[in-house]
Amino acid sequence: MMRSTFKIEGIGSSGSCFIVGKPSIKKDKSYLILVTAAHVLEGIKGDTAIIHLRKQKQDNTFEKILFPIKISNGNTPLWTKNKNGLDIAVMNVKLPLINTNVDLRFISTDLLADDKYYSDFQIHPGDEMYCLGFPMGAEANQAGFPVLRSGRMASFPLTPMVTYPTFLLDFKVYKGNSGGPVYFADTNRIVRGNISTVRFIAGLVSQEFNVTEKIQSQYEKTEKTYPLSLAVIIHASHIKDTINQLQDLK
Repeated sequence: MMRSTFKIEGIGSSGSCFIVGKPSIKKDKSYLILVTAAHVLEGIKGDTAIIHLRKQKQDNTFEKILFPIKISNGNTPLWTKNKNGLDIAVMNVKLPLINTNVDLRFISTDLLADDKYYSDFQIHPGDEMYCLGFPMGAEANQAGFPVLRSGRMASFPLTPMVTYPTFLLDFKVYKGNSGGPVYFADTNRIVRGNISTVRFIAGLVSQEFNVTEKIQSQYEKTEKTYPLSLAVIIHASHIKDTINQLQDLK
């Protein structure tokens, strides 16, 4: 996951993104799909965003590569938003992978969890999830790798995902986390008495969860917002649905 997650930024907005591979209809190749939160791309002014790719050098160290991608033609976005208005954006991307040392391990769409994953592996509130991103634009090192953090699932019920499209994760969100992947990984998961290795993408970070208090005095009305150190995560099944809105490339 570390090698699939990147910073994305432009004038007016920045966040996190990750790359998944979608098999073509003919099954003879895979297309690269960039996934992020829709509001990250909506906030970028202009037609271009920058992805902070990484290149692996001969001594096995890494260096950062700033790679521009076109995200719109004027007022026409080149990316697709979830048809139900969820904060998900996806787009086909062509990244410089062939005959280069650009480091990328894209994720299969098969790892995007649906209701069956949660049922089969008995996923429940209190399970620990991991999140990759760039809080306040911070990078883990000069190579531009994301920061890994974790939190526990903090809401119930979790399914059906069509009814409950989001869940809460107990970790503090900062600007720059938006669009980052949330995933589950356990090599010793006990499922119905058996020890299993379980890995899947649970969703993406959408926003911070806040509570707003409305205060009415004799002469004025005011509102005060309280951050609760919780993240709103959009279930991965809706990421897969949004990817399916894309037309297969020729």
